[in-house]
Amino acid sequence: MNARLLFVLLASLISACSPDTQTTPNAITGLRLDNILGQQDSEAYTKADQARTFTFPADHGPHNSYRSEWWYLTAALHDRDGNEYGLHFTLFRQALAPQTTGDGPWHTAQAYLGHLAITDVSRRRHLEAERFARGHPQLAGVTTGEQFHALIEDWSLAGSADGNLQLALVAEEAGKFSVELQIQQTGPVVLQGDRGLSHKGPGNASYYYSIPRLQIAGQLKVGDRSIDVSGPGWLDREWSTSVLGESVEGWDWFSLQLQDQRSIMAFRLRRLDGKRDVYDHGLLVNHPQLSNQPVVGAGDAGVKLLTHNDFSLTPTRFYQDSRGIQWPVSWQLQLGDESFAINALLDQQTMELSILYWEGLVEVLDSVGNRKGLGYMELTGYGQESSDSR
Repeated sequence: MNARLLFVLLASLISACSPDTQTTPNAITGLRLDNILGQQDSEAYTKADQARTFTFPADHGPHNSYRSEWWYLTAALHDRDGNEYGLHFTLFRQALAPQTTGDGPWHTAQAYLGHLAITDVSRRRHLEAERFARGHPQLAGVTTGEQFHALIEDWSLAGSADGNLQLALVAEEAGKFSVELQIQQTGPVVLQGDRGLSHKGPGNASYYYSIPRLQIAGQLKVGDRSIDVSGPGWLDREWSTSVLGESVEGWDWFSLQLQDQRSIMAFRLRRLDGKRDVYDHGLLVNHPQLSNQPVVGAGDAGVKLLTHNDFSLTPTRFYQDSRGIQWPVSWQLQLGDESFAINALLDQQTMELSILYWEGLVEVLDSVGNRKGLGYMELTGYGQESSDSR
């Protein structure tokens, strides 16, 4: 299934002007995330094509004139016995038109897709759920000011945005699992790429910032088990109109939080010709070296922009899922003179919902096998046609 079909289905949702006519497609499966982020019908939308000044809390909210956007939370959690859990919550916004389609709340021209997943490492389980809704104040959307609120049906990420974020994530998949977590921002907003402008190719870029080192605590419920958990989290925010060019089939992305108080974001773009892409980049943040600024980026103390010459990512082991797709679940990260192994803590962390991708909890090991940190890995654009262990 391609992105064009998704847009047709989404458009059928938003064209109705009353809740009576709302329907939710349940058979949208196998869509590749990278297809959403291409260049289809993008001319009328705002482009990420030059540096901008970020303003908070306003930029925590939506940017509806851009075609795609997401609010993306991951966490590496543990319980009192040391058992490990991964959390992934993402709210995608997709514009169906550059402007509203009429008067009234049903004509926002926005559609939202929510993904929620828990990885239970000790029990070797990965649980996932999805919500899909038209943009409407009572159904789905994001607002911000002194208070931030991201909503999709019965899932909510909300709280204070006056200064550092203090949020609560409350979400449930009835009868299966639920989360109720408190999220505290402890460090600055980190602008990715060139002070927030993240180039992905000629004419392709996004506005992108992260908030690593979140402090998260609360409760997971899996079946009839209630589990008190805590651990570090990472929030990513990105919006764009065209991210990936035709020469790229997907990306491999990592957010890593090391025990020595360094945070690393790095990704590689997978070119169809198999060559290394010069737009691969990342950011290294050494938190003890940061100055007391609410927003930091490349050029500030403790922040280093990583170009494609500064690091390499090489897959070392693959997992084949039930579809026959080969997912690279172990990697070697070479960062200057440092070498790290990145391993999935559970091979099967595939998100097989409306969008097919791999999203999961990983550990970071040094060259002699000592654990040095935890993080999250995202793999997109993989399928039967790309299972050649590139």
